Amino acid sequence: MRNRLALIAAFGAGLGVGAPALADGPVVLELFTSQGCSSCPPADDLLGQLAEREDVIALALHVNYWDYIGWEDTFATPQLTERQHYYGHAAGSTVVYTPQMVIGGVDHVIGTRAMEVADLIAAHMAQPDPVDVDATPTGDGWQVQAVWVGDGTAPQMVVQVVTYSPHEVVEITRGENAGLTVDYHNIVRSWQVVSDWSGATPFEAQVMPTGDMPHVVIVQADGHGAILGAARLD
Repeated sequence: MRNRLALIAAFGAGLGVGAPALADGPVVLELFTSQGCSSCPPADDLLGQLAEREDVIALALHVNYWDYIGWEDTFATPQLTERQHYYGHAAGSTVVYTPQMVIGGVDHVIGTRAMEVADLIAAHMAQPDPVDVDATPTGDGWQVQAVWVGDGTAPQMVVQVVTYSPHEVVEITRGENAGLTVDYHNIVRSWQVVSDWSGATPFEAQVMPTGDMPHVVIVQADGHGAILGAARLD
């Protein structure tokens, strides 16, 4: 992947956490899409609209399994394709497709169904996050803190840092979308699992980017489960 980040993590290192309160973080939405998929441009456009919302982290994950039909997606990586397959396995299915949106790590919907997407986002917004993620700018990056504030014992979790390009324009000359010029938004360029976390003690990390793209931190239940908290690093 193109951008790398340095991250130094410590658990329970002098955070001074007070009484926990359920968090009110943004809803993470992942669109699995492809430049070679004729059904995807309307979903790409919908993602662009969602990317403007402060209460949503909308990310485009480009997959490579349509490359054989005449156009190789310029943003696709095997890692992002694998992530979609893992989501399928977690949901008990071996079928993947584009355009597919995964909302909050658990709800799957066809990426062009705007009303269904809106309803699912609203449902997730109505449920407070069990992980409070906070990011404070520092001179060379961000200080990231995460605290389990949910009821009961926390599940095993993974802390991830995602790097994305806010906007790219691609002229497609072959394949199903030949002749189209498409605007893409919030294109994932790096998705790194940087630490496992039990939630038993607070998590703290210094994130130091080496590129100039924006980033987000996502805390997710292990095994491609529910997204439990997230924050922008921009």
